[in-house]
Amino acid sequence: MIRNYVKTAWRNLWKNKVFSLINILGLSLGMAACLLILQYVNFELSYDHFNQNADNLYRVVNDRYQNGKLIQHGTITYSGVGKAMKDDYPEVVNNARVLQFGETTVTFKDKKIPKGIAFCVDNSLLSMFTFPVVAGDRSTPLKEVNTAVFTETEARRIFGIQGDNFESCVGQMVKMGTDTFPTKITAVIKDIPKNSIFQFDMLISYQTLIHSYGYTAADYDFKDSDFWHYIQLKPGADYKAFNAKMQAFSQRHFQGNKVSGSVEKFYLQPLLRIHLYSDTEYENIETASSNVVWGLLIIALFIIGIAWVNYINLATARASERAMEVGVRKVTGATKGQLIRQFLTESFIINLMALTIAVVLAVLFQPVFNTLVNQQLTLDNLFQKGLGGYLISAGLIIVVVTGIFISGFYPAFVLSSFKPILVLKGKYSSSKKGIILRKGLVIGQFAITIVLIIGSLIVYRQIKFMSSQKLGVNLDQVVVINGPQFTTPDTADTRAKAFLAEVKQISTVKNAATSFWVPGSETGRNFDIQDPHNPSTHYTMRFNGVSTEYIPTYGMTLVAGRNFSPTDYVKRYQDLHSTILNVSATKLLGFSSPQAALGQIMTKSNSKWTIIGVVADSHQKSLRYAIEPTFFRPQLSIGSQISVKMNTTNPTQTIASIKAVYEKFYPGNIFDFAFLDQRYNEQYKNDALFGEAFGIFGGFAIFIASLGLLGLSLFSTLQRTKEIGVRKVLGASVSNIVLLLSKDFIKLVIVAIVLATPIAWYILHHWLQDFAYHITISWWIFVLAGVVSIIIALTTISFQAIKAATVNPVKSLRSE
Repeated sequence: MIRNYVKTAWRNLWKNKVFSLINILGLSLGMAACLLILQYVNFELSYDHFNQNADNLYRVVNDRYQNGKLIQHGTITYSGVGKAMKDDYPEVVNNARVLQFGETTVTFKDKKIPKGIAFCVDNSLLSMFTFPVVAGDRSTPLKEVNTAVFTETEARRIFGIQGDNFESCVGQMVKMGTDTFPTKITAVIKDIPKNSIFQFDMLISYQTLIHSYGYTAADYDFKDSDFWHYIQLKPGADYKAFNAKMQAFSQRHFQGNKVSGSVEKFYLQPLLRIHLYSDTEYENIETASSNVVWGLLIIALFIIGIAWVNYINLATARASERAMEVGVRKVTGATKGQLIRQFLTESFIINLMALTIAVVLAVLFQPVFNTLVNQQLTLDNLFQKGLGGYLISAGLIIVVVTGIFISGFYPAFVLSSFKPILVLKGKYSSSKKGIILRKGLVIGQFAITIVLIIGSLIVYRQIKFMSSQKLGVNLDQVVVINGPQFTTPDTADTRAKAFLAEVKQISTVKNAATSFWVPGSETGRNFDIQDPHNPSTHYTMRFNGVSTEYIPTYGMTLVAGRNFSPTDYVKRYQDLHSTILNVSATKLLGFSSPQAALGQIMTKSNSKWTIIGVVADSHQKSLRYAIEPTFFRPQLSIGSQISVKMNTTNPTQTIASIKAVYEKFYPGNIFDFAFLDQRYNEQYKNDALFGEAFGIFGGFAIFIASLGLLGLSLFSTLQRTKEIGVRKVLGASVSNIVLLLSKDFIKLVIVAIVLATPIAWYILHHWLQDFAYHITISWWIFVLAGVVSIIIALTTISFQAIKAATVNPVKSLRSE
C-alpha cells in the first residue's frame, strides 16, 4: 500500500512539474535559511551551558547613584564584595574575584612570546567553573603566590609541546609582562570552549596580585572598584530573593554614600544570561545582542512559515483540478483515510526533497554565512546543548515535523472531503471558507515581508546615521600602538617625549600623542567632584590622562582657553593642577558658558585643579551612549596607548617607519598596532550584523513569498483561460486583462500594508530606544515599503498575466 502511495504521489508531482518546482524551491530555500540561522541562534544560546554549575553561578552587578541619579551601571566593583556576601549569607557557597590583565607577553628562557590573554583569579574559580585540568595540580593550582595555569594551546605556544605531553611544562618558570620575579606553571587546563564568556590563555593566582604586585586593596576593600566577582549559590536558591537582600547588604557595608561617595546597589546576574543580556559598562568578556539572536530566530520561523503557507495555498487552490480524481477514487471504494494518507505522502515527498536540497544548500553557503556572523559554525551546532538543554534542537525537529504534517494535513483534509456525486456531475466549486483562508494566508505572508522591508530600511538608516555622524574627534588615518611593556620607569617620561618628537619627524606623520585611553574605549571615572557652588554636593565625571598633542592629534575643538603646555606636566601626580573640561562638564558644574569656567577651581578628592581650557563634546563611545561630562589631565602615559595621526597615501610604509622608531626607543617590546577607525566601528558589529542579516534573510522571505504569489497567479490564470479568451474576442486589451488578473492580488497586498505598518513601527521604535542618538522614523519609509511590495507583487503577477493576455483567444476557445 505504501509503495502504491509513493508511486501515485510521484506521478502527480511529475505531472504538475511547475507547481512541484515552485513548492520544492520555496521550501528548500526556506529550510536552508532556517538551518543556517538556527546554527547561529543555538550557538549563541549555548554560551556557558557546558559548566556543570551553570544554573547556580552568577556575576555581581554594581549600580552607583549620586544625587538620586544612576551614574554607573557596571560589572566592576570593590574587592571585598564577594567575600562579604559569602560571610553574610549562607546561600553563598563560593565566590571568586577576577581582574583582567589583557594581552600579556610571556618570557621563557629569554624568549618573549606576546599576545597571551591573562586573567588574575582566585583559585576557587576553577572549582566553580568547568575548566578541566589535564596536567598538574587539580585542586589548588592557583592557591599560592606567583603561580599560573596555562591552556593547552598556550602551553604548546610557549613551551613548544608536541602532542599531549603537558606534564613536561608543569613546574616550569616564566616571567609575565614586566615582572622581575618568576611565575611557576602549576597546571594545564583544556582549551576554553568558544561558547564561554571567559576567553583567556592563562590564569594568574590572585595572591600574586596582592603580595608580588603590592596591590593591597585587592584583598578586602570597599573603595577601589576594579574587580569582577562571581558567586555560586546553593542548588535551588532563588537569586531574585537573594537580590532583595542586597539593599540591607549595601547599607551594612557602605552606609549610604559614606564609604564610597555613592549609593551602591548590588544584584546578581545569572551566568547563562550574561552573554546576551549585558548592557553594563566595563565588560571584560565578549558579549552579543539578544535582539540579533531572537530577531534572527523570528525571521527564520517567518521564512519557513511563508514557505509552508505557499504549499498550503497552492495545494488547496488546485483542489478543483484534483476534484475529479478524488471523485473517481471514492466511487471505486477509496476511504477518506486512504485519501488523506495519499495526499500526506505527496506532502512528505515534497518536504523530504526540499529538506535534502536545503541541507546541501546550507553546506554550500556555510562559508558565506560564517563570514556574515563572524563565527566558525557547522550543522553540528544545531544539536549543541544550549537554552533549556537541547530545546532548540528539539524545537527544530518539532517545527519541521509539525510543519510537514500541517502543510500536508490541511490540503489532504480538504481534498478528501469532496462529495463524489457533485464532483462527477461537474458541480464542484471552491468553498468560500477555503478562498477566505487563502486570502488570509497571502495577506499574512505579505504583511511579514513588508515588516521585513520596513525593518531593513530603518536598520540600514540607523547604521548609516551612526557611521556618518560627526564624533567630535577625527579618527581618519589614526593608528593606535600599544605602549611598551618593557621600559625603565625612571626614564619613561624623558624617553616618551623623545619618542613622540622623533615620530613627528617622519614626513608622513602629522602628529602623535599618548593617552590612558583612546576613542572607542571605556575611560575611567572619578566619583568625588565637588560642586563649586555647593561643596556638599558631589558629581561623577569621566577622565583621561593625555599628552600635549592629544587634542590636536584628534582634531578636537578648543572652544575656550588653551591646550596643555609642557609646563603643565610634572612627574608627581600630587603636583598636577591643570585640567581641561568638555562642554558637558562645565554644564554639570553650573558654569553659564565655557568662557565662564576658565580660571575656576575644580575640586576632586580634596585636590584643587585650575580649569585652563574647554573642548567641544565628543563621542568617546558609540552612539548608543550619551556624551558624559569629562575632564582631561596632563599626564604622559607611554605604557598605555600611543596615537599617531598620518597624512599619507601609503600607510604601510609610514607604519614601517613608525615601527623602526618604536623599536629604537623600546627594544624588546612588541610593536602592536591597529587603525582606530576600524577599532571604533567594532562597537557597531552587532548592529551591523543585525542590519545585514535583516536585509539578506528579509530578501529570502520576499523571494519565497513571491514564488507563492507566482504559483497562485499561474493557477488563477489557468482557471480563467477561457474567460480571458472570451474577453479578448469581445475587445478587451492586454492591459484590461492584466488589470483583471492583478487587481484581486493587489487588494490583498494593500490590506497587508495596512496591517504591517503599525506592527513595524512598534517593533522598530522599541529597537531604536536602545540608542542615545538615533534617527526618527519618517512616514516616507512606510510609503516606500508599500510601493516596493506592490511593485514586487505586480512584477510577479504580471509575468504570467501578460503571457495569458497575449495568447491567441482561438486556442483558448477551441475546445468550447
